[in-house]
Order: sequence, then C-alpha cells, then structure tokens
Amino acid sequence: MPKVAIVTDSTVDLPEELAQQYNIHIAPQQIIWGTETYRDRYEMKPSDFYERLKTSKENPRTSQASPGTLKEVYQNALKNADALLVIILSSGLSQTYNSAMLAKNDLPDAKIEVVDTRVISMAMGYMCLVAARMLAEGKSLEEAKTKVENMSPLSNVVFTVDTLDYLHRGGRIGGAQRFIGNALNFKPVLNVKDGKVDALERVRTKKKAVEYIINFVAERTANKGPVHLAAIHANAESEAKELLEAAKSRIQPVEALVTSMSPAIGTHTGPGTVGLAYSIG
Repeated sequence: MPKVAIVTDSTVDLPEELAQQYNIHIAPQQIIWGTETYRDRYEMKPSDFYERLKTSKENPRTSQASPGTLKEVYQNALKNADALLVIILSSGLSQTYNSAMLAKNDLPDAKIEVVDTRVISMAMGYMCLVAARMLAEGKSLEEAKTKVENMSPLSNVVFTVDTLDYLHRGGRIGGAQRFIGNALNFKPVLNVKDGKVDALERVRTKKKAVEYIINFVAERTANKGPVHLAAIHANAESEAKELLEAAKSRIQPVEALVTSMSPAIGTHTGPGTVGLAYSIG
C-alpha cells in the first residue's frame, strides 16, 4: 500500500501536537504587517499576533500561501511518502486552493489529490485528523479523499465577533454585509455557508450569541453521526473553554478541543472572536 501524507494550510487551527502526532504538513499563509511579511503560525504565533494587534496603529493584511510555498511543502512531504492528500480551506475565502492546484501541476510525476473543503479552521482540521487516522489504518488515498469530501457539507464554523470592522476591512464580510450599519449594540452570529462568510443572526449580548451558537450547532448535528467539535477563539481562551463545556453537554461529541485561531483568520475576525467548529463523520 502506497504511503500517503496529508498537507493542509495554516488556517486549519490544528493544535501543534496533533499535527506532529499525525505527521500533517502545514503550508503557512502570509501575514503582511507594514513592510514586513511573516509566515502564519511559524514566524507569527497567535499569542504574539493578538498582543501586537492591541497596540498597532497599522492593520495587518493576509496573502494566500503561494504556489511556490505549496510546492516546497509538497516536496518535503514526498520525501517520506508516495502520494499526497491536500486538504485546503474554502476557495470562497482564499486563493490558496488555486495555489495548491498550480503546485500540483508543477509536479506532474507525483500522485497528489487536492480537496476544497469549503470551510475553514477546525472544521477542516477534523477532516485532516479523520483522513490521517484512516490512512494509518491502511485505507487508500481514494477512500480518505472520499471521506473528506463527504464530511465537507456536514461541517461548519459558527462564531461571533466583537466587531464587523475586521471582516469588512479584509473583504471577507460576505453575507454579513447586511449587518453593517445595524450592528451597534448588537453581536452578530456568523457562519460559513457555500464556502463564504454569511450572517445567521444578531443578538443583544455576547452571552446570547454564545447560546445561539450552541443551539444552532446542536440542531445541525443531531442524529447525523459522530460529531467532532472544537471551540475556537481569537485571544479569548477562557470564553472558549466555557463555550466548549456548555456545548459538550448538549452535543456529546466523540472528541472535543479548544484551539486558537491562526493570525491569518484573526486578521479578518479581530480579537474576542469565539465560536464552534464541527465536522460529522
């Protein structure tokens, strides 16, 4: 059986210890801050990023992982593998999928399969973990790819932000655009729909937003199969832990964790963001 390695990008929000345990290769997105460029999660850690964001007068920007970066990651992974399963964030949010395909085309002799997950963060992270476990059990590249594709429409990220300013500035506002100008004294609840950020509801307080998130995820995951759940946050770990504990009592996931959003995501959501990412399968 050919050995297959998994490649993803740094918006996966996968805890470092799990990425290492399952030998998942991560291509960094780029954080551009003034005249400096950093590799997401490598040269710019979440803790450093959010601390700097508090006082910076200049807003950071992001750029997708380039074809050259993806090619380098592919080549490194192929040193110890015969084929690659590449699991990438939604093409509706980034051009990273295009970079992944260009890098694949630049290595015509390699067996590489690329999946556009249509989601982001740990919704994608759990796809990587499930696929890695299947491959470790001896399943084929085709079986793992099919599993990830089947999980995609059963996966989502539901979150609330303290302000829509960051999404608006970064051009990722999507369907939440209709909340602009009406969000004063409200907390927007957003999700990823059809591969893009979309608005779900706006409520009066963050507590109400968290309740909405839990109810929404509980309803969408009920009786559909094993639920993999993560509380995600942008410099709001204590809130994320409380959210996860409350959600677990309703949803009863097969696995659950708390993880920090990568700077590449936090640039667009802003600090204080909390939410739930889930995948079924």
